[in-house]
Amino acid sequence: MAERREQAAPDAVLTRIGQVVMLHHAGDREEARSRLLDLWAEIGQDGDPLHRCTLAHYLADTQDDPSDELAWDLRALSAAEELAEGRGGDPLSVRGFFPSLHLNLAADYVKLGRVTAARSHLRRARTTASDLSDDGYGDGVRAAIGRLESRLDGGGTPDGDPLGPPRPRPS
Repeated sequence: MAERREQAAPDAVLTRIGQVVMLHHAGDREEARSRLLDLWAEIGQDGDPLHRCTLAHYLADTQDDPSDELAWDLRALSAAEELAEGRGGDPLSVRGFFPSLHLNLAADYVKLGRVTAARSHLRRARTTASDLSDDGYGDGVRAAIGRLESRLDGGGTPDGDPLGPPRPRPS
């Protein structure tokens, strides 16, 4: 019985990550980045792979520089691969992470003007998309894969913007 309660107990680190993500979604990008970095320092490079994957994934979203975003997304992928190899959790539970992780990496590479790398990760996203559920999340990831594929195949965005390095963000 105690074991069952322990399994059902919420993961405190994931809860804390979720709270910071809500802060980010509310518009406080700088504070969210600071708090996520504090959590990263707390769990460390060798912490639980699920925590590192989740944290790195959300840290990528708070970055201003596309190279920094790429570095965090690569950390997320590396931690997910550890999980898939059975180090730190259920290998089957992580399969649904890969389409999104590869999609994010493809988008990072597009921002950096590295189209070949973007296409490679987009292929991986498409290949692993069969592991997604038929729900809102899965549908959203598949749609985003399709949009990025269209952008790469057309050489630009629907409004004609060329692919390549990102333009500076307006201040």
